[in-house]
Amino acid sequence: MNKVRLRAEGVTKQFVSPSNEKVTALEGVNLHIDDEEFISLLGPSGCGKSTFLRLVAGLEAHSEGILKLDDKMITRAGRDRGVVFQQYSLLPWLHVWENVAFALKKDRQYKKSDIKEIAHHYVELVGLKGFENYYPSQLSGGMQQRVAIARALVYKPGLLLMDEPFGALDAQIRREMQDLLLDVWQTEKCSVLFVTHDVDEAIYLSDRVYVMSSRPGKIKNELKIDLDRPRHLDMQLTPKFIEYKRDIMLDLQG
Repeated sequence: MNKVRLRAEGVTKQFVSPSNEKVTALEGVNLHIDDEEFISLLGPSGCGKSTFLRLVAGLEAHSEGILKLDDKMITRAGRDRGVVFQQYSLLPWLHVWENVAFALKKDRQYKKSDIKEIAHHYVELVGLKGFENYYPSQLSGGMQQRVAIARALVYKPGLLLMDEPFGALDAQIRREMQDLLLDVWQTEKCSVLFVTHDVDEAIYLSDRVYVMSSRPGKIKNELKIDLDRPRHLDMQLTPKFIEYKRDIMLDLQG
């Protein structure tokens, strides 16, 4: 039996609106992510996908329920989770390798030479060897997102959280980034929670897909994606892929 990395039981998130009304963003969310499993969270805009990811990241607190990472309650942000947002948020005055190394600079277990070596390893892992000394402004959007992924992986988190990281990229670059992510995931052997509104992307990347309802966000359905790995583009033309897509689209509409 696979080890459970993340477990959510009855997770609810409420907040108070500017008009002093209580608003429920998430209600009774139940899901789990196993060790080294790739999970996508899919749903309409405003359903609470990103809110749930922020709860898992420890950037916000949930109102009710149980949210555990490796059997420990999530109460704050931690280095056991890496986070990649749609906005790259790179430091423009630092080189690529320095952006990747930034999270390690206050870690006393590493010497300066070790930090640089580790950063260069992850820069190469995401396909940017030769660009270590470039500034973010000298890179394309896809290259900047590669740097953001390397930065999130540099301290070897057990869970990688990704909030629509490829949403701002054009179709061709998005495809390349999806394949890059799968290669990196299989190399690093971490668990992934991937938030998206793109049905094809969710099916292509994932072991399982959780479909959410409109606000208040709840888990409406869970689908196991039984497609061979490694994945390839032709899979999206197979009857099985199209059937998964049909089922998810019906869930989203219904």
